Amino acid sequence: MRILMACAAFPPFIDGGGPISAMIVAKLLQAAGHDVEVVNVADEDKHEIFDGVPVHRLRSLNIDWNYRLPRPAWKKLVWHALENFNPRAFFAMRREIRRVRPDIVLTDSIENINVATWAAARSEGVPVCHILRSTFLLCWKGSMWRNGDNCARACGSCRATSLGKKLTSRFVDAVVGETDFIIARHLDEGYFPHATSHRIPGAIAPHGSAVPRGGPRDGQPLRLGFIGVHDAIKGLDTLAAAAHRLKGQPVTFLIAGSGKSEYAAALPERFPSENTRFLGWVQPEAFFPQIDVLAVPSVFREPFGRVVIEAFVHGVPVIGARSGGIPETIEPGINGALFPPADDGALAQQITELAQNPERIAHLSAGALEAARRYAPERIAASYEAVFAALLSGAQRGRVPQIQGATP
Repeated sequence: MRILMACAAFPPFIDGGGPISAMIVAKLLQAAGHDVEVVNVADEDKHEIFDGVPVHRLRSLNIDWNYRLPRPAWKKLVWHALENFNPRAFFAMRREIRRVRPDIVLTDSIENINVATWAAARSEGVPVCHILRSTFLLCWKGSMWRNGDNCARACGSCRATSLGKKLTSRFVDAVVGETDFIIARHLDEGYFPHATSHRIPGAIAPHGSAVPRGGPRDGQPLRLGFIGVHDAIKGLDTLAAAAHRLKGQPVTFLIAGSGKSEYAAALPERFPSENTRFLGWVQPEAFFPQIDVLAVPSVFREPFGRVVIEAFVHGVPVIGARSGGIPETIEPGINGALFPPADDGALAQQITELAQNPERIAHLSAGALEAARRYAPERIAASYEAVFAALLSGAQRGRVPQIQGATP
């Protein structure tokens, strides 16, 4: 197939896991034999090959594109307004669709490249598949997190400022989410009324040298790790409270990652110094061999939680919060354990059970490696291919008509 992949962001611009996940999808579709071209936005218009993937960088289709940089309030308001449907993006993306002549338009997140891409594809009679990475379509902050807590539903202001996104979602023919949780959040709000929905988790290549762990040796403490951004939504306060509960127990906490906030700077003070080590930013390949178990204590409802499968491919079991999509990846007693979010007592109990029964880690580690097989790139590519084949079959039967009145 010829696939035009329109991305909110794509390497080398790295802003969290989204661009990395987009690159992984592009590469695995290429490896499966498909002709993939990526379109995203940048500071200048240029064509390039990035890590083997053809990429067309368009100049910003909105008032600007790098929303992580400081900007005045009026620019933020204009940016968010245009994200509901940007006519400039419609015409630009229609030109790209006519240039590439794809069989499928695949959108991986939608910020900046704009929901108008969906209408442009429909105007050309090309089926559309969209990959959900966040709640940006529901919430102008993209998190559904407010005043230190998760939002059960989209609030009135988010519904009002996302109406165009919701209306335009009717042009999407298939929607993919890495978890049932993130798909349901959108369908429950009335998004994607004409789309089929598909759970396709993130892909990760097996780690060649990974073998089941044996757990701590006699007299050695259990090494409990955390890796990620140092932010309160990641549940680090819960982990810190659990560490205090376990002072004097045979458990060591290894905290990797970093952050730029005052919260991150003060984080070492929240943990007991006698059983905690801060490692700074460490590559996952260097971090996971140092720990026996990973903690993912997020209080934020994670759409997926990629760090869980990163642990699995290294044979590291995971103790995770029942938050968002995390429980869909962890099987208690098979490859890890679950606990109620923000419950430091329950987290401490799960850690204690493993510290007192280190022989269980070998079983959980083997389960983690077995679970990692589900996320092998070839399996994930086959799942996308099945969705695309169904879309093309529907298009051939006339299921994806052009928008009437579209200019030639």
